[in-house]
Amino acid sequence: MTVGDGDGWAQCGRGHRHWGVYGASGLLAVHHDAEGTPHVLMQKRSLWSHHGGTWGLPGGARDSHEDAITGALREAREEASLHGEGLRVQGVYLDDHGGWTFETVIAEAEGLLHAVPGNSESDDLRWLPAEEVAARDLHPGFAETWPAIRAALAPLVLVLGAANIVGARAEHGWWRDRAGATAKLLSEVAALAGGGLRTVPERLPALTRWFPRTVTVVEGAARGVAAPPGVTVVAAPGSGDDAIVRAVEETAAWEHVLVVTADRALRERVTALGAEVTGPRWLLSQL
Repeated sequence: MTVGDGDGWAQCGRGHRHWGVYGASGLLAVHHDAEGTPHVLMQKRSLWSHHGGTWGLPGGARDSHEDAITGALREAREEASLHGEGLRVQGVYLDDHGGWTFETVIAEAEGLLHAVPGNSESDDLRWLPAEEVAARDLHPGFAETWPAIRAALAPLVLVLGAANIVGARAEHGWWRDRAGATAKLLSEVAALAGGGLRTVPERLPALTRWFPRTVTVVEGAARGVAAPPGVTVVAAPGSGDDAIVRAVEETAAWEHVLVVTADRALRERVTALGAEVTGPRWLLSQL
């Protein structure tokens, strides 16, 4: 387990050679402008490199001790002089070649971050509107996965109605301590979101992990529950359903929104706003 021990060639089940003994990963930084147009940071590979002269993502071989996210952020630092500030990981896409994998780490950028070649592996780095990416001479691996990744550029916002979920869980005595039951739920949701969702409804793009922004609406006796790190808590001044609808309305039009509730009337209200809906059992099965 040493730095650089992932460097080397590997052969996949398709009979192709790939750089990265333990697989590879790359960073896809994406920024949506005020009109909702996604812009992607693209790298033109140096001519001497594998598939030199083509466009793809800052990325490369993972070391044995690295996960996909750690490896992708390191490669972005080395190749594009990005140090992680202004980036929030929102998902991971797995391209499995059979015995060798490339994982694309999709990260939401707060702006068109300054990026310059950090070593000899990059000839150029540019922010391109997503609709212009396919017109470039793309790295073959990236060209194959781009249509699937393109559908997953928008982040996921998870909107939870705590009262409905706690009620569906129906743990013994929860009604006597609604605040305590809600605090427990929030803690578990924070841990789940931090580790990444591995299962989402089929209507959403297929990523191996989603890292959503999470908004939880609390009401009644649970209004004073503190928000754990990574979870936004909204204390409903009146109807919890109305607060959930407002939370959906406040998301960006281009974001994927998933509301967790079993309430039929609420489901109709939020789907009319373009949100996806799933029941509490989906969430509880992952906690």
